[in-house]
Amino acid sequence: MQTYLTLEQIDQVADAVRAKLNVKPRVGIILGSGLNDLAASVKGAVAIPYGDLPHWPVSTVEGHVGRLVVGELEEQPIFVMQGRIHFYEGYSMGQVTLPVRVMQRLGLEMMIVTNAAGGVNPDFVPGDVMLITDNLNLMGMSGLNPLMGPNLDEIGPRFPDMSQAYDKELSMSARKVAAEHKITLREGVYCGLSGPSFESPADLRFLRLAGTDAVGMSTVPEVIVARHGGLRVLGLSGISNKANLDGSTVTTHQEVIEAGKIITPKMETIIRGVLKTI
Repeated sequence: MQTYLTLEQIDQVADAVRAKLNVKPRVGIILGSGLNDLAASVKGAVAIPYGDLPHWPVSTVEGHVGRLVVGELEEQPIFVMQGRIHFYEGYSMGQVTLPVRVMQRLGLEMMIVTNAAGGVNPDFVPGDVMLITDNLNLMGMSGLNPLMGPNLDEIGPRFPDMSQAYDKELSMSARKVAAEHKITLREGVYCGLSGPSFESPADLRFLRLAGTDAVGMSTVPEVIVARHGGLRVLGLSGISNKANLDGSTVTTHQEVIEAGKIITPKMETIIRGVLKTI
């Protein structure tokens, strides 16, 4: 397994993607579990299966189609990942975050990252959408930071600041869109864990004490790499299940997929609205 990718390898992927495009994308969108339907709304779409690209890892998880969809949404040229790559699939952090590096080499300006998450905040219920205002990087704290290895000086600094990981202007736009469409938009801290096992009740009680509002198995590495290279980031979590803090219920991946059917229309409304404002 390749721990990190070189700039030459990243550029090989970017060149392969660029050769298939008829637009220059400005905004990248990463779709989480059960949220694939948004890609169907892209106009003039060019679809590129992940398996057709050099070095690009292939999604192996149900609910992640595994292809790029590039076209226009709300008159904005966009780059959609219809399904993401997860660390728990056996890929390195360098491979997991390769798509974000490709966005940067293609000249994108911003990234909208979505995920399906467990609601740790007791006020959250399945079907809610949460605006990510900050994140708890437990993967990185345990040594799995995606920036480990030689720094790519051509893209960003050795020690990037993460004090404002989520863009304030984009977040404000999301709040306004949600209010206009009467969508309840929760706000809070997303915690990224490695997975693939769901959290134990003790895990969840610990995370709640640490200030976590929603928990999942993605997003944080992508955001770190995005900010390293200067991409502005908007983060949205779809609350797919209520956290099992007392051990009384069982969490399944199928309920995550089912909740996506309720969450996707809300996410699409917010994302479309934000795209209209940039």
